[in-house]
Amino acid sequence: MRVMVTGATGFLGQATVAALVRQGDVVRAVGRRADQLAKLATLCAEVVAADLRDPAAMNTACAGMEAVLHLGARSAPWGPAADFYADNVTGTANVSAGCQQQGVRRLVYASSPSVVFDGRDHINVDETTPFPRRLMSVYSETKKQAEELVRAAGSSTLETVILRPKAIFGPGDTTLLPRIVEAARAGRLPRIGDGLNRVDLTYVDNVVDALLLSLRSPMAAGRTYFITNGESPLLWDVIATVLQRCGVTKPLRSVPYPVVSAVAGFLEFQALFTRREPTLTRYTAAILARTQTYDITAARRDLGYVPRVPLAEGVERTLV
Repeated sequence: MRVMVTGATGFLGQATVAALVRQGDVVRAVGRRADQLAKLATLCAEVVAADLRDPAAMNTACAGMEAVLHLGARSAPWGPAADFYADNVTGTANVSAGCQQQGVRRLVYASSPSVVFDGRDHINVDETTPFPRRLMSVYSETKKQAEELVRAAGSSTLETVILRPKAIFGPGDTTLLPRIVEAARAGRLPRIGDGLNRVDLTYVDNVVDALLLSLRSPMAAGRTYFITNGESPLLWDVIATVLQRCGVTKPLRSVPYPVVSAVAGFLEFQALFTRREPTLTRYTAAILARTQTYDITAARRDLGYVPRVPLAEGVERTLV
């Protein structure tokens, strides 16, 4: 299969390109980071330096492709709203248009469970859960809008699939676990809440498996799927294990969630004037304090998805 991967120079993108090449697909890797594109070129993937926000570039990049894995996005707890909209909404519109104009058969979009997260506990949520009236971050809002664009692009000639992987981690991750460890070392990580919240995490290779399965599953067209490791651990137990392995042995102080959320709100207000990212946002506080578990029954049934790398093994691979 001829497959284009956007966001190919990112954490998930690089792993996906490598897996596609291993299984014999012809890959076009699209990204903005020249150093990582050069690295991907050694895998025999065709590399294209292009910006999602450039409609002409996306149209050209889609030419001759049978499928597109749209992984490129701006993912951060804070930043100018215009940048999130440009990358996540306009970028997705450009990719969708390119697929339609160039006769691509299937578009798979990597979204996020944050599009349904409203700051309250989510227990075994499935794909029937509607979007909340209000989302907690501009990232979540723009990913929701991008999902809507992808669904609207679906037709008899362009099949669309949306995956919502939760909390991707693994070797090469520069955001999830590294940010937690960095904050703990700096003394800026309290244990938020009672420490009993369960949160689904997903090892990167499992997400890649789901992406590859979604390219070929006849049952997936027009559908949306949560993707997790299917284990739902106590989040703060996982964090404690990671910190211990990284040599951070000082116990975390426990702070009630309402207190942390209020402080985060003040820091966000302050950041409006300083123009610097706050050390904590209300969205991040909720992510660390609330239960967020997601039902992957549909992915198991339609995609044949099975999380082959268990959480404990994934953590070990990440920390080696």
